[in-house]
Amino acid sequence: MAGRIAFQGERGAYSHQACLDARPGMEPLPCRTFEDVIAAVRTGAADQAMLPVENTTYGRVADIHRLLPESGLFIIGEAFVRVHISLMALPGVQIEEVEKVRAHLVLIPQCAAFLSRYGIRGEAAADSAGAAAELAASGDRRVGVLASDLAAEIHGLHILARHIEDHAHNTTRFLIMAREPDYQRRGKSGMMTTFVFQVRNIPAALYKAMG
Repeated sequence: MAGRIAFQGERGAYSHQACLDARPGMEPLPCRTFEDVIAAVRTGAADQAMLPVENTTYGRVADIHRLLPESGLFIIGEAFVRVHISLMALPGVQIEEVEKVRAHLVLIPQCAAFLSRYGIRGEAAADSAGAAAELAASGDRRVGVLASDLAAEIHGLHILARHIEDHAHNTTRFLIMAREPDYQRRGKSGMMTTFVFQVRNIPAALYKAMG
Protein backbone atom coordinates (compact mmCIF):
# COMPACT_ATOMS: atom_id res chain seq x y z
CA MET A 1 0.00 0.00 0.00
CA ALA A 2 1.51 3.30 -1.09
CA GLY A 3 1.03 6.66 0.61
CA ARG A 4 1.97 8.18 3.95
CA ILE A 5 0.90 7.33 7.49
CA ALA A 6 1.24 9.98 10.20
CA PHE A 7 2.25 9.30 13.81
CA GLN A 8 3.03 11.38 16.88
CA GLY A 9 6.65 11.57 18.00
CA GLU A 10 10.14 11.27 16.60
CA ARG A 11 11.41 8.53 14.32
CA GLY A 12 12.07 5.52 16.50
CA ALA A 13 8.99 6.02 18.69
CA TYR A 14 6.74 3.05 19.38
CA SER A 15 4.12 4.69 17.15
CA HIS A 16 6.73 4.63 14.37
CA GLN A 17 7.22 0.91 15.03
CA ALA A 18 3.46 0.41 14.78
CA CYS A 19 3.47 2.09 11.36
CA LEU A 20 6.27 -0.15 10.10
CA ASP A 21 4.58 -3.30 11.41
CA ALA A 22 1.01 -2.59 10.29
CA ARG A 23 1.64 -0.56 7.12
CA PRO A 24 5.08 -1.62 5.80
CA GLY A 25 4.36 -0.22 2.35
CA MET A 26 3.56 3.29 3.57
CA GLU A 27 5.96 6.13 4.37
CA PRO A 28 5.85 7.08 8.08
CA LEU A 29 5.33 10.82 8.70
CA PRO A 30 6.39 12.05 12.17
CA CYS A 31 4.27 14.81 13.75
CA ARG A 32 4.77 16.87 16.91
CA THR A 33 1.33 16.39 18.49
CA PHE A 34 -1.75 14.18 18.15
CA GLU A 35 -3.58 17.20 16.76
CA ASP A 36 -0.90 17.49 14.06
CA VAL A 37 -1.38 13.82 13.17
CA ILE A 38 -5.11 14.32 12.67
CA ALA A 39 -4.55 17.54 10.72
CA ALA A 40 -2.06 15.80 8.42
CA VAL A 41 -4.73 13.31 7.35
CA ARG A 42 -7.52 15.88 7.11
CA THR A 43 -5.43 18.14 4.84
CA GLY A 44 -4.13 15.30 2.67
CA ALA A 45 -0.50 15.52 3.84
CA ALA A 46 -0.95 11.89 4.97
CA ASP A 47 -3.37 9.15 3.95
CA GLN A 48 -3.73 7.46 7.32
CA ALA A 49 -3.04 8.10 11.00
CA MET A 50 -1.60 5.77 13.65
CA LEU A 51 -2.88 6.81 17.09
CA PRO A 52 -2.28 5.01 20.41
CA VAL A 53 -5.50 4.48 22.33
CA GLU A 54 -4.60 2.29 25.33
CA ASN A 55 -1.74 0.45 27.02
CA THR A 56 -2.00 -2.64 29.21
CA THR A 57 0.21 -1.04 31.90
CA TYR A 58 -0.43 2.69 31.58
CA GLY A 59 -4.14 2.56 30.68
CA ARG A 60 -6.01 4.70 28.19
CA VAL A 61 -4.47 7.58 26.28
CA ALA A 62 -6.82 10.33 27.44
CA ASP A 63 -5.95 12.82 24.68
CA ILE A 64 -7.11 10.39 22.00
CA HIS A 65 -10.53 9.88 23.58
CA ARG A 66 -10.90 13.66 23.72
CA LEU A 67 -9.86 14.17 20.09
CA LEU A 68 -11.70 11.27 18.41
CA PRO A 69 -15.24 12.71 18.33
CA GLU A 70 -14.19 15.93 16.56
CA SER A 71 -11.41 14.47 14.40
CA GLY A 72 -13.57 13.95 11.32
CA LEU A 73 -11.67 10.70 10.67
CA PHE A 74 -12.84 7.09 10.55
CA ILE A 75 -11.31 4.08 12.31
CA ILE A 76 -10.32 1.60 9.59
CA GLY A 77 -8.17 -0.81 11.58
CA GLU A 78 -6.12 -1.45 14.69
CA ALA A 79 -2.56 -2.48 15.48
CA PHE A 80 -0.80 -3.84 18.55
CA VAL A 81 2.82 -3.23 19.53
CA ARG A 82 4.55 -5.22 22.25
CA VAL A 83 6.41 -2.50 24.15
CA HIS A 84 9.92 -3.86 24.64
CA ILE A 85 12.03 -1.25 26.44
CA SER A 86 15.79 -1.16 25.94
CA LEU A 87 18.52 0.76 27.75
CA MET A 88 20.84 2.42 25.24
CA ALA A 89 23.89 4.64 25.42
CA LEU A 90 26.72 5.92 23.25
CA PRO A 91 28.90 3.26 21.58
CA GLY A 92 31.59 1.98 23.94
CA VAL A 93 29.78 2.95 27.15
CA GLN A 94 29.43 0.28 29.84
CA ILE A 95 26.32 0.05 31.99
CA GLU A 96 28.34 0.93 35.11
CA GLU A 97 29.08 4.36 33.59
CA VAL A 98 25.42 5.30 33.23
CA GLU A 99 24.25 7.60 36.04
CA LYS A 100 20.83 8.57 34.72
CA VAL A 101 18.43 7.63 31.96
CA ARG A 102 16.11 9.91 30.01
CA ALA A 103 12.76 8.76 28.62
CA HIS A 104 9.12 9.68 28.30
CA LEU A 105 7.59 9.97 31.76
CA VAL A 106 5.49 6.84 31.19
CA LEU A 107 8.46 4.55 30.46
CA ILE A 108 10.59 5.30 33.53
CA PRO A 109 8.32 3.69 36.19
CA GLN A 110 7.81 0.69 33.89
CA CYS A 111 11.52 -0.13 34.39
CA ALA A 112 11.68 0.64 38.11
CA ALA A 113 13.12 -2.73 39.18
CA PHE A 114 15.95 -2.64 36.62
CA LEU A 115 16.90 0.97 37.38
CA SER A 116 16.89 0.30 41.13
CA ARG A 117 19.15 -2.72 40.68
CA TYR A 118 21.81 -0.61 38.94
CA GLY A 119 21.30 2.57 40.96
CA ILE A 120 20.32 4.59 37.89
CA ARG A 121 18.02 7.57 38.32
CA GLY A 122 15.37 8.55 35.79
CA GLU A 123 14.78 11.93 34.17
CA ALA A 124 11.62 12.69 32.21
CA ALA A 125 11.89 13.74 28.58
CA ALA A 126 9.20 14.91 26.19
CA ASP A 127 9.77 11.92 23.91
CA SER A 128 11.92 8.79 24.28
CA ALA A 129 12.95 8.67 20.63
CA GLY A 130 13.73 12.39 20.82
CA ALA A 131 15.87 11.72 23.90
CA ALA A 132 17.79 9.14 21.85
CA ALA A 133 18.46 11.74 19.15
CA GLU A 134 19.62 14.26 21.76
CA LEU A 135 21.96 11.73 23.38
CA ALA A 136 23.54 10.87 20.03
CA ALA A 137 24.25 14.56 19.47
CA SER A 138 25.45 15.33 23.01
CA GLY A 139 28.25 12.80 23.44
CA ASP A 140 27.48 12.44 27.18
CA ARG A 141 28.74 9.05 28.38
CA ARG A 142 26.97 9.34 31.75
CA VAL A 143 23.50 9.37 30.22
CA GLY A 144 21.38 6.53 28.87
CA VAL A 145 17.97 6.42 27.22
CA LEU A 146 14.99 4.09 27.59
CA ALA A 147 13.46 3.56 24.17
CA SER A 148 12.82 1.03 21.39
CA ASP A 149 15.47 -0.94 19.52
CA LEU A 150 14.35 1.02 16.46
CA ALA A 151 15.40 4.29 18.13
CA ALA A 152 18.85 2.86 18.86
CA GLU A 153 19.22 1.71 15.26
CA ILE A 154 18.17 5.06 13.81
CA HIS A 155 20.42 7.15 16.05
CA GLY A 156 23.47 4.88 16.19
CA LEU A 157 23.27 4.07 19.90
CA HIS A 158 24.51 0.90 21.62
CA ILE A 159 21.95 -1.27 23.43
CA LEU A 160 23.17 -2.18 26.92
CA ALA A 161 20.12 -4.22 27.97
CA ARG A 162 16.93 -5.37 26.24
CA HIS A 163 13.43 -6.10 27.55
CA ILE A 164 13.99 -4.39 30.90
CA GLU A 165 10.32 -3.56 31.48
CA ASP A 166 8.82 -4.83 34.74
CA HIS A 167 5.72 -6.32 33.09
CA ALA A 168 6.25 -9.06 30.52
CA HIS A 169 3.08 -8.38 28.51
CA ASN A 170 3.23 -4.60 28.13
CA THR A 171 1.32 -3.86 24.91
CA THR A 172 -0.08 -0.73 23.26
CA ARG A 173 -3.17 -0.78 21.06
CA PHE A 174 -3.31 1.68 18.17
CA LEU A 175 -6.16 2.91 15.99
CA ILE A 176 -5.55 3.31 12.26
CA MET A 177 -7.63 6.19 10.93
CA ALA A 178 -8.42 7.69 7.53
CA ARG A 179 -10.59 10.33 5.86
CA GLU A 180 -13.00 7.73 4.46
CA PRO A 181 -14.51 4.63 6.12
CA ASP A 182 -13.55 1.12 5.05
CA TYR A 183 -16.27 -1.49 5.55
CA GLN A 184 -14.41 -4.41 3.95
CA ARG A 185 -14.32 -7.49 6.12
CA ARG A 186 -10.88 -8.67 7.18
CA GLY A 187 -10.25 -12.31 7.97
CA LYS A 188 -12.83 -14.48 9.73
CA SER A 189 -13.72 -12.07 12.52
CA GLY A 190 -16.73 -9.78 12.45
CA MET A 191 -16.54 -6.02 12.28
CA MET A 192 -15.67 -4.10 15.45
CA THR A 193 -17.63 -1.02 16.51
CA THR A 194 -16.17 1.73 18.71
CA PHE A 195 -18.33 3.93 20.93
CA VAL A 196 -17.15 7.16 22.53
CA PHE A 197 -19.63 8.52 25.07
CA GLN A 198 -19.78 10.65 28.20
CA VAL A 199 -21.56 9.83 31.45
CA ARG A 200 -22.71 11.96 34.36
CA ASN A 201 -20.54 12.14 37.48
CA ILE A 202 -22.75 9.91 39.63
CA PRO A 203 -22.27 6.51 41.31
CA ALA A 204 -22.59 3.52 38.94
CA ALA A 205 -22.82 5.82 35.90
CA LEU A 206 -20.94 3.43 33.61
CA TYR A 207 -22.95 0.44 34.85
CA LYS A 208 -26.20 2.25 34.12
CA ALA A 209 -25.01 3.32 30.67
CA MET A 210 -24.00 -0.23 29.74
CA GLY A 211 -27.14 -1.80 31.25
